[in-house]
Amino acid sequence: MSNNVFNALERSGLYLTVFLTGASVMVIELLGTRMIAPFYGASLYVWSSLISVTMMALAIGYFIGGRWADRAKRAGLSLIIALAAVLTLLIPWLTRPVLLATDPLGLRLGALASALILFFPSLTMLGMVGPFAIKLATSRLDGVGSSAGSIYAVSTLGSVAGTLFLGFYLFPLLGSREIFIGTGVFLLLLSVSIAVFEQKRLAMNSAIISSVSLLVIGLGLLPKIVDAGHLHQGGDKFKVLSEEESLYGWVRVIDQPARNLRMLTSDASMIGAAGISDGGNRLSYQDIVGLIPALRPGMKRALIVGLGAGKMVEVLRDRYNIETDTLEIDPAVAGAASRYFGFNPAGKNIIGDARYEIRHLQGSYDLIIHDCFTGGSEPSHLLTVETLQQLKGLLAERGILAVNFVSFAEGRDNLALPAVAKTVDQVFPQQALFISEPGKDFNDFIFLASEEPIDLESKSLFADQIDWLKQRKFQVDKTRGVLLTDNLNPLEHLQVKKSEHYRSVLVDWFGADLLVR
Repeated sequence: MSNNVFNALERSGLYLTVFLTGASVMVIELLGTRMIAPFYGASLYVWSSLISVTMMALAIGYFIGGRWADRAKRAGLSLIIALAAVLTLLIPWLTRPVLLATDPLGLRLGALASALILFFPSLTMLGMVGPFAIKLATSRLDGVGSSAGSIYAVSTLGSVAGTLFLGFYLFPLLGSREIFIGTGVFLLLLSVSIAVFEQKRLAMNSAIISSVSLLVIGLGLLPKIVDAGHLHQGGDKFKVLSEEESLYGWVRVIDQPARNLRMLTSDASMIGAAGISDGGNRLSYQDIVGLIPALRPGMKRALIVGLGAGKMVEVLRDRYNIETDTLEIDPAVAGAASRYFGFNPAGKNIIGDARYEIRHLQGSYDLIIHDCFTGGSEPSHLLTVETLQQLKGLLAERGILAVNFVSFAEGRDNLALPAVAKTVDQVFPQQALFISEPGKDFNDFIFLASEEPIDLESKSLFADQIDWLKQRKFQVDKTRGVLLTDNLNPLEHLQVKKSEHYRSVLVDWFGADLLVR
């Protein structure tokens, strides 16, 4: 084989290595959110932490890799990739202790510290691959620019491929722990193949020994990594009936016999609850929502955005004979609602993102219940002027929109509630606000919005129901709020205290172990 042909094969192998390690960078970065989200939520802070850590790791990896490549007598690419592989395999094993250790730091600093400890080492090693590859690909000084451009272009294409392969194909089929393990093992095998080349072509006799040694270490970690991912059952305090990792979170069904309570959770959020013995609804805000059809008798058709455990469908059907369509983004939530909470669709059961699906729905609805804000993370894009205008377009002339929003009642520093009130007021001329449990600071707040005034003296309500509703009327100073739009929406920032409170409640009830994998 001529030298030209052999050099071409070497270059192709080098580009393939850079492509595969570039793909691995994005796999680790994207999966990082799924490892942290069950504990800290899938918030903007978690994403910001992962992206920042990835950029820092790559920058330092480029710097160290360049210095090392210049000083090394022979390339050590196989050793770098093998170290990256072992560090990747350590991530699922270390996730639990790291998350528990960073918990006292709070949501923002805790998410950043966790990302730094868990993902920075392996990403730094992968960042070192580029400079080494440039050194191997450059035979003349005047070819440095071309080699560097080609290497980083191929690495970036690998990152694109890794992102698409993970999001479109791999993640819907496998859990994040399994993908981490597969990525680590794949990098180990890649390092061994490169070590074989380095031994034969570059006379690096130690390369194969180092890579094989790290391969043995990495494979030796696998039993501990797999064992670390076993489901935490809770002993006598609670029982996990079901757990499923979806594209959007860890969905669990948990029984707590001492409270006669069955809960549906997604990551660090409780999104549904019912009694174990009778299956009855255990979320008090739904008692208010359940009276809305009596305020406007004759309702025939409703839409629920955010299914939860599906108990409101049962109330609307059995009490008012209303046909109810449901819209839920997470198929795992819908499946758990059916299997464990008795959810039985009374209309269309739509699985998809609300902003997309709303554009394709056909009104008119007499009642729309917008219930996506009870969890620990805020889907801010679903609470903007633009979203409410879309929902308004689906309402009948006398229809009512109900928005359930969890926040704090007291304190001048709580600007989330005024912001929602101001945003609803921008779209609907009439608004009424109710608090689920008067006297408590952390609460569900139900906004009712319509083109017509909300009449609490409806003849369809009993006198005690009218009194009960009036006791729950709540006033908020809308002038203190910021208007939430697609362009400017600080809702997630305003609700940091809520997210931390949600997590602390679940930790108090179940212990922090339940929230980590």
